Amino acid sequence: MDCAGIINEIKAKFPGFSVISAVQNYPDEICLYVRPEIFKDTCLVLHKILLSPVKMLFALDERKMANKFTVHCVFLSAKSGQWVTVAIDVPAENPCFDSLAKSIYSASLFEREIYEMFGIKPEGNPDLRRLRLHDEVWPQGSFPLRKDFAGAPKNISAENLPAYKFSKVEGNGIFEVPVGPVHAGIIGPGHFRFSVAGEPIINLEIRLGFTHRGVEKLFEGKFLTQALRLAESVDGESAFAHSLAFTQAAEKIAGISISLQAAYARAIFLELERMYNHANDIGGIAVDVGFSFPAAIASIIKESILQLNEKLTGSRYLKGINTVGGVLRSPEEHEIRMVSGFLKEIKKDFNQLAKILTTSVSFMDRVDTTGVLKKKTAEDIGVAGLAGRACGIALDLRKNFAGVYHEAKFKMAVEQSGDVLARLRVRIAEFEESMRLVEFFLSKITPGETAFPQPQRKEGEALGFAESWRGPVLYWLKTDCNGAIERCKIVDASFCNWQGLSYAVLGNIIPDFPLCNKSFDLSYPGNDL
Repeated sequence: MDCAGIINEIKAKFPGFSVISAVQNYPDEICLYVRPEIFKDTCLVLHKILLSPVKMLFALDERKMANKFTVHCVFLSAKSGQWVTVAIDVPAENPCFDSLAKSIYSASLFEREIYEMFGIKPEGNPDLRRLRLHDEVWPQGSFPLRKDFAGAPKNISAENLPAYKFSKVEGNGIFEVPVGPVHAGIIGPGHFRFSVAGEPIINLEIRLGFTHRGVEKLFEGKFLTQALRLAESVDGESAFAHSLAFTQAAEKIAGISISLQAAYARAIFLELERMYNHANDIGGIAVDVGFSFPAAIASIIKESILQLNEKLTGSRYLKGINTVGGVLRSPEEHEIRMVSGFLKEIKKDFNQLAKILTTSVSFMDRVDTTGVLKKKTAEDIGVAGLAGRACGIALDLRKNFAGVYHEAKFKMAVEQSGDVLARLRVRIAEFEESMRLVEFFLSKITPGETAFPQPQRKEGEALGFAESWRGPVLYWLKTDCNGAIERCKIVDASFCNWQGLSYAVLGNIIPDFPLCNKSFDLSYPGNDL
């Protein structure tokens, strides 16, 4: 679908619609610039036409050049495989825009982020609490993603700063149980506040942001090749997916088309990343029900894949292999034979692991009907990726933007029940499909082809994406006339999916929370940025 088609569909539903300008720089991206007063209505119509939650909602500081901010709201047209953006100008004086949150709930967290990072107020949003700049340590009125930001405030007295306002559930017999942000084990920090009536959980409020590093600010001023190494460090267990989303955006701006061989190699590495993480999560679910033997098998499988990664790329976590324009190294002939033999052995171990879990009555009793996330709730929140597919949302960027996956006849794994068991079954199915995909892509590799074009420093903006093992990873980049990054907006699947966890645990007991949590296995750094 082109710009005219989208505009005609909006006009059919919203007669008052008019566009200032429409831009389609790439086949899979359409951007509509509209007047601020029709921004909300336009987004509502697109939300209904495309059946898409808000995928990205972010701001840019353009005051130096044009005395304004801009706000971009991105939707996904899954049917046509396109990203559709609605953009508005926001005046520098008293910056604000009409909130979408009451009508499109998936916009809520994005609006809170814009308000705390830019000071642009979403008028009508009932919840403007900060996500990452915690009130206890960061005073109001300092906005890090503005271009004139002078650095974090120093010598702030905590005595003069307010505490975070948690939601309160009140009534006879209601107890609050705070957990975190420091946890046992080597995991990230997050505060979980449970409200319980007896044993069942009736509310869970999750507070994150403790590992906020100012990642998007760090991208500013860097050239594409420099910034790539930063991208693959945003979330270590999804290093390749983040680097892939970044390079896709960078390649659009630079006008580079990668070779088919590079596309095959990237698909292999993306699936290997999926495999070791799925094995880790399956083992984690087993650990959380006290089933140590299959957990040990899962650990062996994960470690074997990590060792394979290192043999192929020099990095257990697939860092330093991707580059703007292709990959730095493609499998050699002897490595292709090695991986093929490895997959045959892993397949035996994985089949044993899946059989042990699915034939254990006590294990199945713990995971069946536990941690149910309803499809409608997931759609409203904007839950994506594995957690979404486990409750019937048939969306996978490997299908919607198929590329070489179309050639491989990629099969998407979808379940309907939305419980821990459904998320486990999706993981098992995806692991098996990843093994098949790696074998297929290996058969297409021509050893020795690693040449890639060098990117030119160009001005532009583009959206890149990858379907990580958790779900979509999105990067929106804008570069200046010298090729330096002006703005980098990142969305990891964890950003919206953490809310999905808070709904999935309702009606369960607190001892089942670790099991529910591991079945989502969301990222702290990927969320906190």
